[in-house]
Amino acid sequence: MVEDEELLLAVLNSAPVIDGHPTDRLRGEGAAEWVRTALGGHGTAAECERLRLVREALHALIRRTSSDTDALSAALRGARLRPEVSPAGVAWELETPPDERLAVRVVLAWSRVTTELAGRLRPCANEECHLFLVDHSRPGTARWCSMAACGNRMKARAHARRRRTG
Repeated sequence: MVEDEELLLAVLNSAPVIDGHPTDRLRGEGAAEWVRTALGGHGTAAECERLRLVREALHALIRRTSSDTDALSAALRGARLRPEVSPAGVAWELETPPDERLAVRVVLAWSRVTTELAGRLRPCANEECHLFLVDHSRPGTARWCSMAACGNRMKARAHARRRRTG
C-alpha cells in the first residue's frame, strides 16, 4: 500500500507537463492500470473520476486560485473512521466503498500534511512546472519539486540572467 503522503503527491502530480505538453495519468487508456499499479487502487472509471475531482480541487486550494472545498466534502461523504483498540494503542480503520477509498485517503492526507506541516505543501517554484512538493527540509525553504530538474534549471536561468545584466 502506498503511504498517504506519497499517495497525496502522486495524485497531485498526476497531470505533469512533459516536454511542454500537458499529460494526465488519470485520463485515457493507461489511467486504470496506473491507478492499480502505482496507487494500489481498483482502476475503475468511477475511482479515476473521483481522484480527478479531488486533484483539481486540491490544485486550486494549494495554488490559492479557489477556496471551494465542495469536491473534498463530497469525497468524504459516507467515509467513516472506526477505532481498533489493541495493546499497542488505538488505530483508526477507514470504512468506505472500495472505489472511494483512494480519494478519501488523499483528502485525509492533505488535511494531515496541511495541519502537521503547515505551509510546507506547495507548488514547485518553476512556473513552467505543474508539480507539487512537501518540504521536509529543516528551514522549510525548499522551492522545487526536484533539485535535479527544476532546481538546476531555475538556478541556471538565474545565473545566465545575472551574467547578461552584470
